[in-house]
Amino acid sequence: MNTQRREVLKSGSAAGLFGLLVAAGLITTQQAQAAGWDKPAFEAKAMEEALKALGAGKPADSKDVQISGPDIAENGAVVPVGVKSALADTEFIAILIEKNPSMLAASFTLPAGTMADVSTRVKMGQTSNVFALVKAGGSFYMVSKEIKVTLGGCGG
Repeated sequence: MNTQRREVLKSGSAAGLFGLLVAAGLITTQQAQAAGWDKPAFEAKAMEEALKALGAGKPADSKDVQISGPDIAENGAVVPVGVKSALADTEFIAILIEKNPSMLAASFTLPAGTMADVSTRVKMGQTSNVFALVKAGGSFYMVSKEIKVTLGGCGG
């Protein structure tokens, strides 16, 4: 390995490092994506287990975190859910679905200075509470919203 390449690897961030390794053909895209995957959190079946895997402990309620989604989802296979945080230094947002086979549906790590507003589509097997977990300033906060599903998306 030459000195210049070594310096680039040392100075790169984790994302930049993986991007560089993919571009150089040293690892595949799937390996780079899997490196950031939190397997225990995504395999959690219960709320306490998911919170423990995410390092959240007992999150507090916050009026500065908003979760959006339909009151009634006609198709559980594609339910739009959004989370917005007005908390300073928001660094992490997760979406958890209480009655899904795996509670953690999505997680987002936000770089410093990023607007804390994410949205995605999730799959819901049945009517359930959807939770937004936010880490800001080293503390965790959680809010929830019930979404009623008329046609199941997780095998229904």
